[in-house]
Amino acid sequence: MKIKIYWNGWQAEDLLEKVNLATQELWLNDFITSEITSDETLKSELNISKEPALIIEEESIGFKDMIFEGMVPEIDELKSMFISIVWGWESSSEWEWCGTWGCGSCSSGC
Repeated sequence: MKIKIYWNGWQAEDLLEKVNLATQELWLNDFITSEITSDETLKSELNISKEPALIIEEESIGFKDMIFEGMVPEIDELKSMFISIVWGWESSSEWEWCGTWGCGSCSSGC
């Protein structure tokens, strides 16, 4: 999975740093790559009107969508988003339980 951050200003750098911290804390940094782009074709394709914009792309299934636009979410919001996307959970509380007690100790079946 790729995370693309559209724009080239300091907010894009801030968002990239938060994305990288969130993926590291969730141990997803080997699975999710992130980069900053100023690709005008991507901007046009996704109708980006505010910067920075966070885009998720999964080439293997041909998926690409803008998730955030015109804001820099907090790390906890990004972590919740990644948990929801990767594991399909509504909140991080179940993941934290599993992370504390190990697989099989929660209702998620991890």
